[in-house]
Amino acid sequence: MTADEILRDIKAGKFAPVYFLHGEEPFYIDQIADAVEANALPEAERGFNQTILYGKEIDHLTLLDYLRRYPMMSERQVVILREAQEMKSLGELTSYLENPMGSTVFVACHKHKKVDTRTKFGKALGGKHVVNFESKKLYDNQVPDWIASVCKSRKQGIEPAATALMAEYLGTDLARINNELDKLTLNLPPGSTITVAHVQDNIGISKEYNVFELQKALATRDQAKVARIQQHFSANIKKNPLIVTISSLYTYFSKVFMLHALKGQPDAEVLKALDLRSDWFLKEYRAAANHYNAAQCAQVIGYLKDYDLRSKGVNNDGVEEEDLMKELFWKIMYGSSSLV
Repeated sequence: MTADEILRDIKAGKFAPVYFLHGEEPFYIDQIADAVEANALPEAERGFNQTILYGKEIDHLTLLDYLRRYPMMSERQVVILREAQEMKSLGELTSYLENPMGSTVFVACHKHKKVDTRTKFGKALGGKHVVNFESKKLYDNQVPDWIASVCKSRKQGIEPAATALMAEYLGTDLARINNELDKLTLNLPPGSTITVAHVQDNIGISKEYNVFELQKALATRDQAKVARIQQHFSANIKKNPLIVTISSLYTYFSKVFMLHALKGQPDAEVLKALDLRSDWFLKEYRAAANHYNAAQCAQVIGYLKDYDLRSKGVNNDGVEEEDLMKELFWKIMYGSSSLV
């Protein structure tokens, strides 16, 4: 089952005896556990029939005592085990997973790593009484679509450029992204479409000094603008670490390089090959391709790989991160210009 399907059942009052939630992405683990906590019992019954425990503080025998209790004047009881990954004897719950109490809703939150399904305990998670949900971390290129899908579920529009800017600035932290979308929803009129300006105004992203503006400035060899962005990034290096900037530029110039190989292909094929979501982005990449031919793109990618290693201390000779950034930007604009 997907997270949306599980949440839909919970909100409809359909509960499984066991929810085992595990994986690297904590967002959906928290969402499902919170949904059970909010919907499984009326508020007046929670004092007697809802128990929240922590894996670091409990062993399996004590937990089993809680799980096998009968509810007090209620249809069910709820037991939520947070930080299940910290419980040393978690594997001893195998027999309970195979034959759980019908009047107990047990939720185990096992964050930051998945359970090995090859073990006896892992195999028990596949039983008919268990909702076994693995919450997987999204890849960087999946985040814009995730943002768009969240907005769609809220019946709120969002520009493709705004999803890309949020994904670039906020990374793959879904909880943080969701919080920022909540903020945008509160601050914008109902039914409005989220734009780049809305994101910049409400999330605190600089309108001039961000990685998208840097990409545009480098792509058009705008020396003055690159210098301004470089100075801003250097003065705020903790918020703009070189390794993150390099990652973004590598993705950008790799797509510009690929665009040269796709010359003459229909736009639909180019969009699919470059994993772009709209013509808006394709226009920008084509503009960059006019300033950097295929050989120049290849050399830029080489610079990015070299400075990625240097930013990690390989062949660096003690050069500060801010100076490495300045060198790299200069090489991208001028080091490749002789390859025509």
